[in-house]
Amino acid sequence: MAETELERAEKRYAQAKARLQALKNREATRQRKLDTRRKVILGGALMDLAERDSNAAAMLYRLIRNLSREQDRKAFAEWDAPSPTPGDEDAS
Repeated sequence: MAETELERAEKRYAQAKARLQALKNREATRQRKLDTRRKVILGGALMDLAERDSNAAAMLYRLIRNLSREQDRKAFAEWDAPSPTPGDEDAS
């Protein structure tokens, strides 16, 4: 049985729709990875700054203390948060 023009068009449409969805999924994955990378970089920068700046250290403690999810707070339960070395305050 030969495919009709309508069936061929519907098949091409379904394939194009699937390709579009795959592209959207790849872009969403790329954006999530980039967002995660940014968070890791900023977290590391904040931890580094907290070792030199008492205001940053205090902010880090507040952030951890105010985490809303219990499982997130547990991740920091046994962590030695950085604290500034006396006399090493950031002058900026």
